[in-house]
Amino acid sequence: MNRAELSDFLRRSRARLDPSDVGLTAGARRRTPGLRREEVAQLAGMSVDYYTRLEQSRGPRPSRQMLTALARALRLTADERDHLFHLTGEEPPRRGGTSGHPSPGLLLVLDRLHDTPAMVASDCGEVLAQNALSKALSGDVDSGPPRDRNLLRRFFLDPTARDLFPPEDVPDHARAHVANLRAVAASRPDDPEPTQLVAELRAKSEEFSRLWEEHEVAIRRQSTKRFRHPLVGLLELDCEILLDQNAHHLLIIHTARRGTESFERLELLRVVGLQNMAPNGC
Repeated sequence: MNRAELSDFLRRSRARLDPSDVGLTAGARRRTPGLRREEVAQLAGMSVDYYTRLEQSRGPRPSRQMLTALARALRLTADERDHLFHLTGEEPPRRGGTSGHPSPGLLLVLDRLHDTPAMVASDCGEVLAQNALSKALSGDVDSGPPRDRNLLRRFFLDPTARDLFPPEDVPDHARAHVANLRAVAASRPDDPEPTQLVAELRAKSEEFSRLWEEHEVAIRRQSTKRFRHPLVGLLELDCEILLDQNAHHLLIIHTARRGTESFERLELLRVVGLQNMAPNGC
């Protein structure tokens, strides 16, 4: 691990970012350009002390999960992400198939969405990044262990994940998940990620296996969803999905129509719901 090079790279990557680049307000006048150390630590989900030690060339080797979080927090390109891994003596994540590293451009759009729930996910359902309102609506998914970040795995293998939706809507969500995954798996027959996910879910979920045998195919597109939230009640939200064709990533945005009760409830959630009181869902 090259601690000196890592320290320099982290400092320079932090200095080139403005708070607005990552969805933060500038606040009080800053003596130096770029993000503060505590802001990078917050975005990466690590302690300020841990990040400070990395910049001071005295920290322990970061885990692969921590390196991925730093790459996202610092809005690194894929090449810069690979360089970060090399500096710590780690092999970078493989290229091709579905990357676990959202593009800086996609993260920039996510950072600009302050007043509506939004997340970046792979087309296989792995949550890669969420804004604060998405976490308030459906739970903090992207900071959990890798296996717990997949929406399909949570939906079919964790019964509590379905509490987010009205019971009468659950069958439609199940069919939509399976139909989309079948389309993804067929489009990438040489990619082990969708193949392995299908095999796991067929082995562990009778419901998934039954729906898989029906051979329905449908790519996820615009839809309307209903969410049950313990703080603000039932919300009916329009779901828009933007696709990054190169990386197989989706920007999923939920909005409420102005003048509706759901709009008022979403505004209430934005004010009072950012206190880590959301359910665990998808």
